[in-house]
Order: sequence, then C-alpha cells, then structure tokens
Amino acid sequence: MPTRTARTAWDGGLQDGSGQVELTSSGLGTFDVSFPKRASEDGGGVTNPEELVGAAHSACYAMSLAAALGKVNATPHSMEVTTHVSVGMSAAGLGLTGIELVVRAEVEGIDDATFLEAAESAKINCPISKALTGVPITLDAARVTA
Repeated sequence: MPTRTARTAWDGGLQDGSGQVELTSSGLGTFDVSFPKRASEDGGGVTNPEELVGAAHSACYAMSLAAALGKVNATPHSMEVTTHVSVGMSAAGLGLTGIELVVRAEVEGIDDATFLEAAESAKINCPISKALTGVPITLDAARVTA
C-alpha cells in the first residue's frame, strides 16, 4: 500500500495564528484551520483535526464494513457512516474524548444479528479504529430498507 501525505502550513501563535491543511497526495484541496475556530461551537467555517479524523474514520469504517459483509456473503447496496468525534480537556490535557460511529446500511442476504456481528468486526478491524485505540469508540449500527 502507498504512503499518503498531508501538510499544514501555520503562521502565528496558538490563539492569534492560523493555517492551511493540504491534502497533498490527492491534491483535492487546501483547507483553513484555526484554534479559536476549532474551539468554537460552530467551527467558524473552517475545518479542524477532529473533523478530519472523523472523515478518515467514516471512510475507513465503510470500507471495512463492506469487506466484513463480503466475508458473510451479504450484498451491501448502500451505507451511510457518520462519525462524531468529541474533544475535551482531561488530566492529560486536550484530547479526543470519544468517537461515535453511526451506520445505516441497506444489506441483503443476512439477518440483523449477522449484520451487527459484521458491523462490530468492521469497527475492530478498521485501520483507523486500530490507530485510535486510546479513544473510546462506540457503534450504533442498523440495517435499513430501501
């Protein structure tokens, strides 16, 4: 597998500075970042590390679930994975305090119990989940009909 690269250019201090994160490998874009906006409730119209972690996790989990469903001969027609990443202060300082994966999937060929087993397996085997083992990760998974 290839190595992927992202880059951030930052100017100034934490409270008065800002930067741009670039998706270097894909060339798909450059996005503004700022700590005061990161800490605001609405995000201030810029992205932040937690949102980028959530994007990576939801994409990786969807692929992991597709693989897990294939192993049980299920046919996934569609999936929607939403990742909620919480950040807060602890004794160790600022950090991720929890991640919630929410998946709704239209899947044929298996029952609900088998789907939930595949969904849990996908959470455990997703490379991004593995990288985030220090953060509590919960899963809310359900099959839906078309």
